Amino acid sequence: MSFNGKYSLGILLTFALLALVMLYVFPFLSLITGTKTMTAGLFFNSRIVIWIVLLLIFLYSKLIEKSSITIWKDKKYPMSFYIGAVLCLYFICAIGGALLNGLIFLITHEKMSDKLIQLQSIFKNNYFLIIFTCLTAGVVEEVLMRGYIQPRVEKIYNSPVLGVMISAILFGILHSTYGTIGQVVGPLFIGIVFAVFYKLYSNIKIIIMCHFLFDFVSLMIMNFIDIKHLSAF
Repeated sequence: MSFNGKYSLGILLTFALLALVMLYVFPFLSLITGTKTMTAGLFFNSRIVIWIVLLLIFLYSKLIEKSSITIWKDKKYPMSFYIGAVLCLYFICAIGGALLNGLIFLITHEKMSDKLIQLQSIFKNNYFLIIFTCLTAGVVEEVLMRGYIQPRVEKIYNSPVLGVMISAILFGILHSTYGTIGQVVGPLFIGIVFAVFYKLYSNIKIIIMCHFLFDFVSLMIMNFIDIKHLSAF
């Protein structure tokens, strides 16, 4: 099989595994454990499954592709650049996402995601779960969406634009399980921002840190404020 064929199969495998986890991990774990309602333990185990997906793609890249999971080597920057880049990306994503969600709310009047409302009680004062969830999202989603998929799409089609757009679109689709338009458009916007930055600066660590920060701040706000009052945010 050619490199393009291996890359294409790897991209399909990555998206298929993540989609299966997003759609069926909770029913599967509920069946195994006999737990019918969402609990902190069930959610924690679902994050473990996501790490297993990362391990499987890592093994695929090593054993089948014979390459690193992130084929773009990270460029080194001074600490001041790391701090400035993380903060700039965070505010771009936070402000842009809030504006998009506000616009969607004005147009559609859609309600807050029922899934997010359900998750609020699970995260309430559970700081270990909050940190582990943010770490999982930051590392796994960025390594797979940006580090793995984006450069491989670019190589297959010889198009940086397609690399950015396809990785961002897949990122947005994976968040559709939250059941609202805002939970697709927001991640799509963030995916584009992260993908453009990764193409320009080739540093996955900065994107991971920003993704972690974005989710951490969001979950901490959910922890202290009733989520029903945060629909635009």
